[in-house]
Amino acid sequence: MKQHNEKSSTPIAIVGMGCLFPKARNLKEYWRLLCQGEDAITDIPDTHWSAQDFFDEDPKRPDHTYAKRGGFLPTTSFDPTEWGIPPMALEATDTAQLLGLVAAKMALEDAGYGDGKEFDRDRVSVILGVTGTLELVIPLGARLGHPIWREALLDAGIDAQKTEEVVERIGDSYVGWQENSFPGLLGNVVAGRIANRLDFGGTNCVVDAACASSLSAVHLAMMELSSGKADMVLSGGIDTLNDIFMYMCFSKTPALSPTGDVRPFSAQADGTIIGEGLGMVVLKRLEDAERDGDTIYAVIRGMGSSSDGKSQSIYAPRAAGQVKALHRAYAEAGVQPRDIGMVEAHGTGTKVGDATEFEALRETYRNNSDESQWCALGTVKSQIGHTKAAAGSASLIKAALSLYHKTLPSTLKVEAPNPKMELEQSPFYINTQTRPWLTERSRRAGVSALGFGGSNFHAVLEEYTPTKEKTAWDQSVEILAFSGDSVGVLQQSMTEWQTWLDTEPTDIAIARRAAASRNTFEHRATARLTLVASYEQSLSQMLEQAQQLLTPSPKQATQAPGIYYSGETSEVSGKVAFLFPGQGSQYVGMASDWVRTFPACWEALNTTDKVLNQTPSISQTIFPPPTFSQKASTLYQQALSHTAVAQPALGAISVGMLHLLQEFGLQPDAVAGHSYGELVALFAAGCMTQEDLFRVSKERGRLMAEGDGDRGTMLAVRAPLEEIDQLLSSNDWELVLANRNSPTQGILSGSEAAITKAESACKDKGYATRRLDVFAAFHSSFVSDAQAPFLEFLQNIEFQAAGIPVYANTTGERYSEASNTISTV
Repeated sequence: MKQHNEKSSTPIAIVGMGCLFPKARNLKEYWRLLCQGEDAITDIPDTHWSAQDFFDEDPKRPDHTYAKRGGFLPTTSFDPTEWGIPPMALEATDTAQLLGLVAAKMALEDAGYGDGKEFDRDRVSVILGVTGTLELVIPLGARLGHPIWREALLDAGIDAQKTEEVVERIGDSYVGWQENSFPGLLGNVVAGRIANRLDFGGTNCVVDAACASSLSAVHLAMMELSSGKADMVLSGGIDTLNDIFMYMCFSKTPALSPTGDVRPFSAQADGTIIGEGLGMVVLKRLEDAERDGDTIYAVIRGMGSSSDGKSQSIYAPRAAGQVKALHRAYAEAGVQPRDIGMVEAHGTGTKVGDATEFEALRETYRNNSDESQWCALGTVKSQIGHTKAAAGSASLIKAALSLYHKTLPSTLKVEAPNPKMELEQSPFYINTQTRPWLTERSRRAGVSALGFGGSNFHAVLEEYTPTKEKTAWDQSVEILAFSGDSVGVLQQSMTEWQTWLDTEPTDIAIARRAAASRNTFEHRATARLTLVASYEQSLSQMLEQAQQLLTPSPKQATQAPGIYYSGETSEVSGKVAFLFPGQGSQYVGMASDWVRTFPACWEALNTTDKVLNQTPSISQTIFPPPTFSQKASTLYQQALSHTAVAQPALGAISVGMLHLLQEFGLQPDAVAGHSYGELVALFAAGCMTQEDLFRVSKERGRLMAEGDGDRGTMLAVRAPLEEIDQLLSSNDWELVLANRNSPTQGILSGSEAAITKAESACKDKGYATRRLDVFAAFHSSFVSDAQAPFLEFLQNIEFQAAGIPVYANTTGERYSEASNTISTV
């Protein structure tokens, strides 16, 4: 008998992914949707069905639905000649089969097995999750109702000739039967068509486990690989069925949300919203993927499955059945629930479904650890709806990307958790904010998919490498750069771009060409132009607009958003200086998008955590779990503002930003730092190592935080410095003007009582003030007791001569090149 923690499965690598989901035409756009927290649920589009015909708020009205919102696929180009499909056969071929080819091609190209790649196609299988027959069945079946229509018309007294005309008109409203109709409506042909067109010789089949179909297919794919019957499997799920028939199915259960949104695990949850989607993954045995040098997004360590067993209702979920799948998954993966940092739940937003799923998760996880709220819980359904047969693949791809990019995407529409869950006493928190995933543990995710009839599946995914190696670019912005010796050269380059765009290149091709334009950009050229286009903008229209603005006068080009021109007459002379911030500028979640996107920023925080080795870590204090409690939010900010934490936290973020700017080729000619930031400035100039910077930061903060009684505070005052000086000299508050930040802004430092008096006096004079989020009155006698021990600590740090000028806070003068000492506090 196997022990609970004994591994028994072959590790399976996810080496490629492709998808089409609401508001996401490819993998990059899906990641953008996840990270940006976009809501892709909309009203029913005109391409589907008419709410005017079928919608009624009364859920009991026959042949009507009380829902009119959902997740719908974006318009997608499809060239039948590319796939050898006669155009006349398109009408008789279901959308799932056609778009299945598109998604399969995406996944294979992403894995590096596109056109031109030689591999053993006889050893490739296609196993997909598809529920029942396809959408095409509905109109083809409806067309066969003509005897009923004819009989009803004749019984109503309509003459025979008119009856035939009406029957013919009704029949013409539906897709007609033809030679290609039979294969075109079959679910299994979704996989068969892919295997046929891509010349794969392994197993091809589909599996139906209702809304668990995707993970069911992956389950079979893993067994195919483990048994050695295939070397590569294309798996996942496909569901393009959001027609009125499907809305009726969910309406009469009833399971749809009358308010039109999926609110998983929320106090306001009132049902689900259905969506469309296609998600495919390319799977290989891990050892084969490593041998072949494949990109590995994540490793599937185990898959648990179960049936609910006997119950009163065939469609009512049972926690006991789900617990079996959870235990089996973790046993197969050789891990404990405490090893999981993220659970991508089934989370449909139905009260019964979510409550049952949470009960099963809580029982499984709580029995393994007494800790509270250490595991992120969420579901992509809050963004794209319940994509039914594709639901598991949407979650699987989300989890794989989360592990690969070291990011925890947000779950939307949870204003307050269901109080019955007692979330704060559970192992889980609902991840309502996209956050960097920084942890000392190996990153692992659990993914659930549950289907009508008691089908339960749970997958365990693990990161392949603990380091963040690639920029997590999500195509939310694309940058084109043009340079040359005249405006005419820029216009010629843009004309070439417009001509190329007319060929309808893929998004990946556009991204590669844009990258090439940036790599060849010459910043010293006479004429320079950049276009910054968001994914919502038309690149072709931006190019046309830039052309028009450049024609009469290049200076006008800068008047349009996202268009930036610089020419010979606008050359800026001078040098670049970096100024690093000091304490008081820290805030919870700072630089989240930088850390999530760029390896340089992520690694700076990761290094800080390793060097300081404290609990909670610096990264956990900057990026704590989301909370629904204002009290907890205040405590988070207070924890980060503590001097011993704030200083190394600011150091980590500053170092990450510095390294990123340097990667982009931007080097400072001189550096300075505001208060604490002077330490980072010295690091930037090469005076100390990164590890020493973090140690010095921690010690400086610790010493400043020590002491009894009132440690004082600080107040920012916006007023001319001479007026602030006059205010201080005319009062006996024992305050100092600690920072002279600009001619019209200074910082007062002193006791709480004195700061309160100054605050009131400034208000009377009309000066704007702001309390700084600090734990002590820096640059005053309140922290003078830290000076001597800090100087002693610095004697053990090896300083190097500055490679570039560093300007000191105290004097405003440049450090001596031979100096081996720095300012203290």
